[in-house]
Amino acid sequence: MENRSTNRSFSTENQEIMVVALLYLILAGAYLLVVPAAVLFYLNLRWYVASSLERAFMYFLVFFFFPGLLLLSPFVNLRPRRRQIEV
Repeated sequence: MENRSTNRSFSTENQEIMVVALLYLILAGAYLLVVPAAVLFYLNLRWYVASSLERAFMYFLVFFFFPGLLLLSPFVNLRPRRRQIEV
């Protein structure tokens, strides 16, 4: 009996490896860059008006996407806005 994997062409195996590598690259980019950027945007919008359940959800997002948030943190300024004093 012949093994089926020996009948497969090299290009098919190479294509499968490239698809898997591309999938890993896309997932890593989403986990480290895309979703943390969306989390930072969400936190910036809702930080001062969130309910207690929403705040717990925010803490979960920060915990879950911490590596990506750490990568993006040098480029983000989330300091409070300066108050405007009207005379």
